[in-house]
Amino acid sequence: MFVLALVPIVLGVLVGWGGLLGWRERLPRERGAGVRTAATMRSDEAFRLGNKIAGLPTLAGGVIGVLAGVAALLMPSGGGTVVAAVVGLIGLVALVVSGGVLGNRAAATVPEPSKLPAGCAGCACGAGGCGVFTKGTPAEAV
Repeated sequence: MFVLALVPIVLGVLVGWGGLLGWRERLPRERGAGVRTAATMRSDEAFRLGNKIAGLPTLAGGVIGVLAGVAALLMPSGGGTVVAAVVGLIGLVALVVSGGVLGNRAAATVPEPSKLPAGCAGCACGAGGCGVFTKGTPAEAV
């Protein structure tokens, strides 16, 4: 029963740490953690905002997991240990999922990044200056 009580503690610490990093905007995008939906992955800003919004519920889920594991360790019977661990894991998962939903919704509000051609970084293409948006090749546009 001791191992069963450690499961929500270990998961709670891992989930809580990820929630804290997301909330503090320190969660790296290139790793596998955080809210990773189509809305959050379309830009760095969307990823940052989505995981900031999801961070607090995820952190709370981690705290619930740790507290449930501690409660399971303190239970006098095996049945109490199982109930405390399972209820804690359900609470942890519910808060993580709700945080993910909130984070996805927040990331969906971030505007799409502009899709300029690779050669247009910093030039006056929008005004027709380099000819990328005109018919033909740039030499023919002159």
